[in-house]
Amino acid sequence: MIPQDTFRDMITANRAVALAVLRAKPKVISAYPISPMTSIVEFLAEFVAEGELDAEYVRVEGEHSAMTVVAAAEGTGVRTFTSTASQGLAYMHEVVSAAGGMRLPCVMFVANRTLMSPGGIWPELSDSMPERDTSWIQIYIDDNQQSFDMILQAYRIAEDPRVLLPVMVCGDGYILTHSSETVEILGQKEVDEFLPSYKAEHAYLDVDRPTAQGIIVPPHYHMEAKWQIHQAMRNAKQVIQEVNDEFAKTFGRDHGGLIQSYRMEDAEQALVVIGSISGTVRGVVDELREKGYKVGMVILRIFRPFPSEKILETLKNVQSIGVFDRSFSFGSAGQCFLEVRNALYGLDIPMYNFIAGLGGLDVREEDIRFMFDKLLTVKNMKDINDPIIFVNTRGVTI
Repeated sequence: MIPQDTFRDMITANRAVALAVLRAKPKVISAYPISPMTSIVEFLAEFVAEGELDAEYVRVEGEHSAMTVVAAAEGTGVRTFTSTASQGLAYMHEVVSAAGGMRLPCVMFVANRTLMSPGGIWPELSDSMPERDTSWIQIYIDDNQQSFDMILQAYRIAEDPRVLLPVMVCGDGYILTHSSETVEILGQKEVDEFLPSYKAEHAYLDVDRPTAQGIIVPPHYHMEAKWQIHQAMRNAKQVIQEVNDEFAKTFGRDHGGLIQSYRMEDAEQALVVIGSISGTVRGVVDELREKGYKVGMVILRIFRPFPSEKILETLKNVQSIGVFDRSFSFGSAGQCFLEVRNALYGLDIPMYNFIAGLGGLDVREEDIRFMFDKLLTVKNMKDINDPIIFVNTRGVTI
């Protein structure tokens, strides 16, 4: 039996996610197994079978069906959960888009894994990045404690009347999902106070108030609906920060909200990162600081809605910027780089896009030093022939 009071345990991110979902008390869970997230739903199935979680666990034949079950259940006004990775998320795409367009506040954990082909079972953001335009809020986590904390925050954000949009919490497969760290699991009473039971103010599927959902509409209604989603995404920026601040005040853990900065107060060179690589970068930043270099790091916590204002405020005075991407938009650049460059439009700051870790390739401390070396030597945009650098790529770079 899982203790009802707060406790600490050495666990994987998958276990932390499952325990957060247990504390959140969803009424419907549905998922289809796929590495590296499978143990999340195995844990949840166990909780349901043993009576620790009062929920309907729906077994399905594939990820498309899992998302369909979750969306339909959410449409009746109950809290739900699902999880997936890689090809599973791609298979869900049709219903992922529908859930976003119907403003269903679902929460899903994505264990980031490379999207074939070439195939692979290792971490890459090529599965979640294609879903950035499906009206889902995207949260990217750094460590196993955030796996627990951000699931709880995701429900608060999604269900806020100012937002009512689904949220995917994304974490690097294997690096987090299969590695153990000490995680504090909040007690049920404390979670209930932070995350009360979900009470939908306008459940869609109500026999007493019949409505039509997910239907074809004329173009002018379509445009209006898309505009409303855009406004909800804008509202989400404030809600995300409010939820973060309340969580920090209540539980003592401040994850930054939209972004998190490290040693950026007087930084002249900055590396913008996303996901679990932040731990490695933090160590290299400290090492270079000891040698007198004014370097810093910015962690993208939220990718949708993109925190353009925060990025501009944080980076406007640095001398050079590098953006780390564990995914790539072929024929263009890394998705994070494109967004950061857009946020800094009009500023003449030299920028590099470092593509690294694709297919789960290790990103080493020496790779991070290589990135900062490039930033320390560049003086202006004219010095950059091609901003895109594939780091530690066979036949290309070191």
